[in-house]
Amino acid sequence: MPEHNEVIAGRYRLLAPAGRGAAGVVWRARDERLDRVVALKFLTTGDGDRERVVREGRVAARLRHPHVISVHDVVDHGGRTCLVLEYLPSHTLADLVDTGPLPESLVAGVGWQVASALAAAHAAGVVHRDVSPFNILLTDDGTAKIADFGIARAIGEGTVTDGRAVVGTPAYWAPEVAAGEGAVFASDVYSLAATLYAAREGHPPCAQPTTSTGPLAEVLARALRHDPAERPTMAEFCALLDEVVTERPQTRVLDDPPEVPRRSAWRRTTVLTTAAALVAAGITIGLSLRTPDPTPEAQPQPTTTTTTSTVVPPPPEVCTARFTITNQWPGGYQAEVTIHNTGDQTLVNWAVTWPQEAGHAISNLWNGTFTVTAGKITVTNAPHNARIPAGGHTTFGFTANAPSTPQPHPTCTTRTT
Repeated sequence: MPEHNEVIAGRYRLLAPAGRGAAGVVWRARDERLDRVVALKFLTTGDGDRERVVREGRVAARLRHPHVISVHDVVDHGGRTCLVLEYLPSHTLADLVDTGPLPESLVAGVGWQVASALAAAHAAGVVHRDVSPFNILLTDDGTAKIADFGIARAIGEGTVTDGRAVVGTPAYWAPEVAAGEGAVFASDVYSLAATLYAAREGHPPCAQPTTSTGPLAEVLARALRHDPAERPTMAEFCALLDEVVTERPQTRVLDDPPEVPRRSAWRRTTVLTTAAALVAAGITIGLSLRTPDPTPEAQPQPTTTTTTSTVVPPPPEVCTARFTITNQWPGGYQAEVTIHNTGDQTLVNWAVTWPQEAGHAISNLWNGTFTVTAGKITVTNAPHNARIPAGGHTTFGFTANAPSTPQPHPTCTTRTT
């Protein structure tokens, strides 16, 4: 067994155990070469351990997403193989559920974050196969990340798990998996819905009657359908959860460009007030990741003067957009767009537009809202990144289905204050 202060692979000094489960133990460690805190994951001994560790490292390395735990390295030490992971001071969703059923807004916000990560995994051809409250990590600022791709399967690859072995967490299995069939993308949708159901109700599906009603309950009912073909895709599930969080219907294709959405401040305040109540229970959690600036500037009052405008369009060069492909696979890619404010005034309510190439379709987008009209894709800001200070920048990202490598030339429009 690993010991306190032991140095792994000549550079990772073990500081303290960070968690333990049936699959093994995780230690908090210091990378003495790069002077950073990391997590080292040691699996329980077994013939397939090394293959499983390498598989998790390989699968997670294919994914680059803000809501997926990053894998830094795979190392061998004393005949054992372990993963070097991003260290995230956090609780599991299971820890939070132990305090009792959680409010709808909190559950939907956590679900949206995890669904966006799993949608990116599915776009990369990866099925997680073990989505449960135990594999969702939550930080004090409300960030949710999915972990443990140890039994994940990339489409087209075999499995290192014995066909007779039980994989995943049975209480959150999809019906087809419980019946002995292989897990598919729709199985992850069911497992995430079952996880969110447990967070809302305090128990997994079918254990007791459902007591919750409302938009989230309706969305979860769709994702918990027995027939995999009747469930939404993970990207669709993510969009449905976003509707619950923002309390608005989400439209992906419109005849006319939409107005910039203004999500209600009281809604976000309600979420944070609920989080404060959870602090009293001993666990801190919020949704600040999707919370707008708590002190927005007051909007100008209407006046009777029609010849004076408070909004002055900036020169085109003060707002630039850079498109970068961060991951690519057959039939799709993941991209990040960075919007820079090169001027000397704060930019407000930005929009980035580029022509939609034939066969290209966005499947999931974060840190913004997109529409497609007249052959053009337009991405507008989310509430939390609507304002870009002078010299600053912000980003949004997305995954897309595409037959070829995209070559967009995005343009940026905005206003100044």
